[in-house]
Formats: sequence, structure tokens, C-alpha cells
Amino acid sequence: MTTALYLQHIDRLRSREFPAKRSRSGAEVSGPGYHSACLSADEEEWEDLTERLEKRAQCVADHDALVAELTRRWEEPQWISLWSAQARLVAGEEIPEPWAEFAVGFDFLNLWRIEGRWIAVGLDLEAEGPGWDLSVTVTEVDPP
Repeated sequence: MTTALYLQHIDRLRSREFPAKRSRSGAEVSGPGYHSACLSADEEEWEDLTERLEKRAQCVADHDALVAELTRRWEEPQWISLWSAQARLVAGEEIPEPWAEFAVGFDFLNLWRIEGRWIAVGLDLEAEGPGWDLSVTVTEVDPP
């Protein structure tokens, strides 16, 4: 996907009403107060490690371009760590969605507050391998 398509996807998520119940449609999960979407992830079986590393590098570049474009739109994001939310989850505390799901998969997020909704962009690069996940959430639920 290109940055323009990512931006269109985010704009669609921002314009939709939130459902009363959690539902999944392809790479999107929606629930009370949020919509989340995986924009790019390492979900394939790879025979060629070089190709996989190239795709991972492209995902990093896509993330950086998306954050730069959103920054042009809405000014500098907050950059937040999800470490405390991760620790609280491990300790058994209930963290509201979509933040609990983000805390499991992401260490840091770029975060904007626009028109009463949070827009979070996360990039997870596997420490144990060359995998990746680029995701976005639009939510009215305040971060933990």
C-alpha cells in the first residue's frame, strides 16, 4: 500500500461510527469506541530471507512516510511508551480496548488527538526475527 492509501484508510476509520459490539472484518477490528486496522504485517511464509528483509525495510519506510504526512496534517504527535500498560496487563489489571491489544504488540506509538478522537500509529519490529506489523487505531477511549 502507498502512503496515500494508508491516509485514505485512516480517514475512512475516522469518519465511521463505532459499533456497539466488537467485530472483525479482514484486517480490521472494531468495538465500542474504536476501530483498529493492520496496514502491513509479516504474515507470509518466506523462502527468501533477502526478500523478507526488503519488505520489512519497506514497511519501516512506509511507517516513517505515514507519520511524516500525519505530522504535516496535524502537527507533531505525542510519542508514548506502552511499557506501563504492558506491565499492568501482566499484573492482571484490565486495560480497555483498543489499548490492551496495542500494549501486547507494540512498545511505542505515535499519537494525535483530532476532533475528540485519538489516532495512534504503531510499528512493531520483531526482536527475534525480521517480522513486522504496522497498525493504526482511531478511538475515543483515552490512552491508559
